[in-house]
Amino acid sequence: MSHTPHELHEEFPEHNERIHELKTSDAHFSKLFDSYHEINRAVHRAETNVEPTDDVHLEEMRKQRLALKDELYALLQAE
Repeated sequence: MSHTPHELHEEFPEHNERIHELKTSDAHFSKLFDSYHEINRAVHRAETNVEPTDDVHLEEMRKQRLALKDELYALLQAE
C-alpha cells in the first residue's frame, strides 16, 4: 500500500479550477474541503506511524475520508 497523501487536487486533477472556484465562493464546499484535508492528513500520519493508531480507528478515518471525497466530488459535478 502506498502511504502517499490523497490530496484533492491530485485525486481530481481535471477539476482543479472548479475546486479553487468553489473553495472561494461556496462556504459549504470550503468547510468540506477543510474537513477532507484534516482527516486526510490524520490518515497519512497514522499510515506512516508519525501518529500510530489501531486498525479500527484507521479504518474509520479512511471511511470518513472517502465519504467526504464522495460528497466533494458530487459538488464538483453539480453545475
